[in-house]
Amino acid sequence: MPERLDTPKETRRTLLPKVQVDQDAFGKIAEGIARFMGTPRFLAYMTVFVVVWLSWNSIGPFSLRFDSQKFGFTLLTLMLSLQASYSAPLILLAQNRQVDRDRVAAEQDRQGAERNLADTEFLAREIAALRIALSEVATRDFVRGELRDLLEGLAAERANGGDTDQAPGADAGAGAPSSSARPAGANGPSTG
Repeated sequence: MPERLDTPKETRRTLLPKVQVDQDAFGKIAEGIARFMGTPRFLAYMTVFVVVWLSWNSIGPFSLRFDSQKFGFTLLTLMLSLQASYSAPLILLAQNRQVDRDRVAAEQDRQGAERNLADTEFLAREIAALRIALSEVATRDFVRGELRDLLEGLAAERANGGDTDQAPGADAGAGAPSSSARPAGANGPSTG
């Protein structure tokens, strides 16, 4: 009977214990190696190593040579292939970690941009509300015009010789000082 696809497989027992590796620590080591392999210093060390290897096995004492020139320096080729086979996965691991960091940074940038947009929209709404509120508030020019109209009305009333706004039966001189008791310049704006 075929197994169902929606049920997980049972765990199998293995002879070897499962090795637990700290992914973060291993990733940091891999990044360090990948960074070093991308430097001019590594290229210089590798060049010196290959030149010394080739020189020793080409012109060194014959009895001390360990990699034959007539076989095309097989051991050197094997060592360089081994180094390349380890460096490629380490570089890929370092690139994957960099991609993960870039993804986190992009997400943080997106969240910051959303917050900035929300703050900007809030401030725009507040400014619009202030403009609406200020359109209903009396401006300085409006208040000056109203005061000017009141002063002209008072001056015209005074010129007509009477206080028409006073209640009937009230004493005309009780509430207001006489014109001689007013301080200088209180008779209205000077036209000087």
